[in-house]
Amino acid sequence: MAHYKHIESAVIHGGIYGDFHTGAVSTPIYQTSTFEQDGLGKPRSNWEYSRTGNPTRAALEALIAELEGGAGGFAFSSGMAAIDAVLHLFQSGDSVIISSNVYGGTFRILDKIFKQYGLNYKIVDTSDLAALESAFTSDVKALLLESPANPLLTVTDIAAASEIARSKGALTVVDNTFMTPYLQRPLELGADIVVHSATKYLGGHSDVIAGFVVVKDDELAEKLHFIQNAVGAVAGPFDSFLLIRSIKTLAVRMEAHVANAEKIAEALKSNPAVKNIYYPGLKSAQGYEIQKRQAKNGVVGQMLPEFPAVRIYPKSYIFVL
Repeated sequence: MAHYKHIESAVIHGGIYGDFHTGAVSTPIYQTSTFEQDGLGKPRSNWEYSRTGNPTRAALEALIAELEGGAGGFAFSSGMAAIDAVLHLFQSGDSVIISSNVYGGTFRILDKIFKQYGLNYKIVDTSDLAALESAFTSDVKALLLESPANPLLTVTDIAAASEIARSKGALTVVDNTFMTPYLQRPLELGADIVVHSATKYLGGHSDVIAGFVVVKDDELAEKLHFIQNAVGAVAGPFDSFLLIRSIKTLAVRMEAHVANAEKIAEALKSNPAVKNIYYPGLKSAQGYEIQKRQAKNGVVGQMLPEFPAVRIYPKSYIFVL
């Protein structure tokens, strides 16, 4: 895998580019459940079963890991399947802090599913760092935040919040769906895990449901791959192909989204029928300075960070494509 300094190049050529076997410049759709073996326990080219690993999905996972600057990426059948996988890292008796302005599906899975198994949650205004720090107790093992949050676009200082969580021995998980790695990379800011509903901007065409988890280190990657394989809510080969295709235009699409949002927000400011505008790109907005500092806001030509070695899971699969 080659690494690219500019994200505009990485979205097109990043991760595993093309196909080793045929020379195809687009990763093919390996629409198969099972791969032929040369003998008992001797899988040909290391691929065995598509729940555990599939070449098309592996190419997508390498791409999202590279764009976020993580050690490993994992593609799931939906954004909620990605959140579910992350929550499986914790145990009964643990607690998770979530933003007061959190996506309803995230709250629902904690309140209606995981709570009955003893995984607790605390709701905190994560934009208030003093309130956030005081909410940490010995049982809190993770901070799960969104910035900007869904739906009111509340901004949290990701670097400061991550530092607080780290000092308490907890992981920081950031839902980066609204920003995508083109505009914001939480792992650079100190987060441990990034999640996405790839259904939104990463997919971009309203034709695929999928989710991502990207982790900063190999230890977390090993744990997430075990969970992904054990639970089985993986992205299929065709959906993976659609996402690779869609991410190639991510840079130009996000530039257009930012430009359009700015024009709409400015127009609404002068509309007497509008009482409040929730848009962190306005200088008058809560968190404007933080957002300006931690997000790229569509600056063309931004440089990608130095990457750790992105692993394809299972590890041996990196030699196949």
